[in-house]
Amino acid sequence: MNGNIRIGNLFGIPFFINPSWFFVLGLVTWSYGSNLTQFPELTGIMPWFLGLVAALLLFSSVIAHELGHSFVAISQGISVKSITLFIFGGLATLEKESETPLQAFSVAIAGPLVSVLLFGLFSFIAATAPLSLPIKAIVSLVAYINLVLALFNMIPGLPLDGGNVLKAIVWKITGNPNKGIIFAGRVGQVIGWSAIGLGLLSVLGISQVGSIWTLFIGAFLLRNAGFAAQSATVQDKLSQYTALDAVIPDSPIVDSNLTVREFVNNYVIGKERWKKFLVINEQQQLIGEIAIADLKQTPTSQWNDIYLGELIKPVDEANTILANTSLLEVAKEFETNNPRELVVVGEAGEVFGLLEKSSIINLMAKEQTESDRSDTKADLKTEELLQH
Repeated sequence: MNGNIRIGNLFGIPFFINPSWFFVLGLVTWSYGSNLTQFPELTGIMPWFLGLVAALLLFSSVIAHELGHSFVAISQGISVKSITLFIFGGLATLEKESETPLQAFSVAIAGPLVSVLLFGLFSFIAATAPLSLPIKAIVSLVAYINLVLALFNMIPGLPLDGGNVLKAIVWKITGNPNKGIIFAGRVGQVIGWSAIGLGLLSVLGISQVGSIWTLFIGAFLLRNAGFAAQSATVQDKLSQYTALDAVIPDSPIVDSNLTVREFVNNYVIGKERWKKFLVINEQQQLIGEIAIADLKQTPTSQWNDIYLGELIKPVDEANTILANTSLLEVAKEFETNNPRELVVVGEAGEVFGLLEKSSIINLMAKEQTESDRSDTKADLKTEELLQH
């Protein structure tokens, strides 16, 4: 999993650590351990030990944040594939998206709410418990970090929680989850570029706002927000088409009333593209399939007397799909079950043809080409009008 190290399970959820996490763990331990040397009662390696404790508490808070997302997702029947700690925090990877805007909002807001609760808990402990000054400083730090974690994650741009909240709101308004992702992704890109700009100005000594970390975080936001927006754009495009739109032209469909000789002469000899054909009855309904290799079992002397309907084999129903199925759902079917091809049928069982994964790619490429041509014609027309 991208070089991540599996540590074990958390409440049945696979738990991973990215190698970059160890760098941050060491950095936080060293940084806060150095701050603790101001307390004279801490001698030897004690400041660094407590620095490590503080670092582990901080990352425990991140884990609690991600568990907040995970538990709400699980309550909606969504499996959590993993929780991963990495250089910029944590990530809970869900099996699928929520089914409604409200459910998506609930999953997104759960993490920040957990962080706010932890802020309140640690603040209460720091204010009321009889702690030594070094321990109180650590507890106060953890409280502060949880507040920062909640506020930072509520920035309204993907991939942050605030971006997912914004996605849910736009989804509710438009009724389209992909439009929510696209909008929140664009906002995330703007925030990412802004953070990169502030980071660069800070590194160059032009601005007191930001740091090298602001630059890194901006790059992280920009990359992930851009990916989310692009992915949602593709999904939105796919949702506008159906399986019927992507059917392969001249799909291998033959009539069951053909003799084997007629079939071989008209569809096999000199035509090597298809190794298997769909067989239909007089009502154009799918009744089975026949592979060219299976013809070897029939003596050529009988080819004029045997009809294809006598040799067919059943088609696996799992590899058929209704013609009005969204092309987005078709793409998910290929991704989930990885069939070699799908048979596109109508509600009455009539066959329209085959659909392969490449069919979707070809349709999108064709639509993009036609769109580019339309844009070019529009640009030429505009230029022509301007010239006059």
